[in-house]
Amino acid sequence: MAEIRENNETAQRAELYRKIWSIADDVRGAVDGWDFKQYILGILFYRFISENITEFFNVAEHEAGDPDFDYAKISDEEAEKYFRPNTVEDKGFFVLPSQLFENVVKDAGPNEDLNTDLANIFKAIEASAIGFRSEDDIKGLFEDVDTTSNKLGATVAEKNKRLRDILNGIASINFGRFEDNDIDAFGDAYLYLISNYASNAGKSGGEFFTPQTVSKLLARLVMQGKTAINKVYDPTCGSGSLLLQMKKQFDAHIIDEGFFGQEINMTNFNLCRMNMFLHNVNYNNFSIKRGDTLLNPLHNDEKPFDAIVSNPPYSIKWVGDKDPTLINDVRFAPAGKLAPKSYADYAFIMHALSYLSSKGRAAIVCFPGIFYRKGAEKTIRKYLVDNNFVDCVIQLPENLFFGTSIATCVLVMAKNKTENKILFIDASKEFKKETNNNILEDKNIDNILNEFVDRKEVKHFSRYVDVKEVEENDYNLSVSTYVEKEDTREKIDIKVLNKEIEETVKKIDELRASIDAIVKELEDE
Repeated sequence: MAEIRENNETAQRAELYRKIWSIADDVRGAVDGWDFKQYILGILFYRFISENITEFFNVAEHEAGDPDFDYAKISDEEAEKYFRPNTVEDKGFFVLPSQLFENVVKDAGPNEDLNTDLANIFKAIEASAIGFRSEDDIKGLFEDVDTTSNKLGATVAEKNKRLRDILNGIASINFGRFEDNDIDAFGDAYLYLISNYASNAGKSGGEFFTPQTVSKLLARLVMQGKTAINKVYDPTCGSGSLLLQMKKQFDAHIIDEGFFGQEINMTNFNLCRMNMFLHNVNYNNFSIKRGDTLLNPLHNDEKPFDAIVSNPPYSIKWVGDKDPTLINDVRFAPAGKLAPKSYADYAFIMHALSYLSSKGRAAIVCFPGIFYRKGAEKTIRKYLVDNNFVDCVIQLPENLFFGTSIATCVLVMAKNKTENKILFIDASKEFKKETNNNILEDKNIDNILNEFVDRKEVKHFSRYVDVKEVEENDYNLSVSTYVEKEDTREKIDIKVLNKEIEETVKKIDELRASIDAIVKELEDE
């Protein structure tokens, strides 16, 4: 089954990439790559919600005894009268038949007002939620998809041609039901686009997307041994790939109260909300907020969480002790020190710990330096170790993330540990090499998970270390301090080597003697 799923993923991903590149070819030279990304993702989302709401109505009508019903073929007037009432309460939004993706694509060729029609459709979809509980979840979703922008062309005709190319390209992608795909179509499209337009993405590109294989590992780590959790939280959720992997890995009923996240970047905040809808997570099952998690956390009323997954930005600057009130913040005060102004890593870690329930588990992707640096970071490490919150540290392979080749780590924290020990796993060799980046295959993830469960010491792979040893190592939590790397250098037997040298020297002497004899003979002649 795993092999079939991996084959499906490869085929679906290749199809997605091929189509996106084909669309890019059609609009190349007109739309800057980084802006082009917004149009692809926005219109991909537009297609999804159109198909989603169409299926919602069609299934209901078919079950009611009308097998030929097709919502896309009825009039707007009929839809307003019979289908709009109560729909927004259920779905969070409403789309009229004339506004559906398939109908807009069908009529896009001769439509001279395509760009303004699309702009009005996007506004209407957002407006459909005004006054309802879903208003904040829908508001601004199409903000980055400006169909009237001069970025699409200087004239209306040029804008319409480019939009037509993108619409037709998105329409030609054949994935069936989005939520049944083996790949994260939205996240994969995003990663493909930022990797192809890396010069515009800059360093920030990799911060917003956690590769699916890493997301899968984190999801399985936090859910290991659990049959149900209350809810899952990502304090730096980016485009939502970690939260959605939680949904993919586990049956919906196992996560009782849904998905929660916060994101500071507006574009990625919109992408995350789109991604929730794209994966059929209804608006009343997620709460994605926009803001600075460290200075303005927006889920205080929702904590604690049984599962926290996160890939916070590595070693970014923050206000730190420039704001003296932060040391009294309930999240940071217990450690007695704030994370340094130049490295916010432990601020994110302490925030996550504060939001973790007494039976919960957090898995956080970390920059390796935080496990051995001195100063305030060592003080915070000491607090985490002394209070038995550190469950496991996993060294990941290098080159897993787009935009950085660095070998990151995973910090696993829990508040209900039964032993005062820490598991260290060196998974730096657990990967499959691909063209651009390494990936974790299912067998690699299984190897890590099995050791996470068994906690047996495996030479060159893992050690289950008593906290006393960590104290003796000055609270250094680097995996390499506890798990010895395998020496792959060729082992040489010095006695054998000396004998070989002796024989070689003897042969050289014999050869010299032969050469001297030949030279003497030549001289005598």
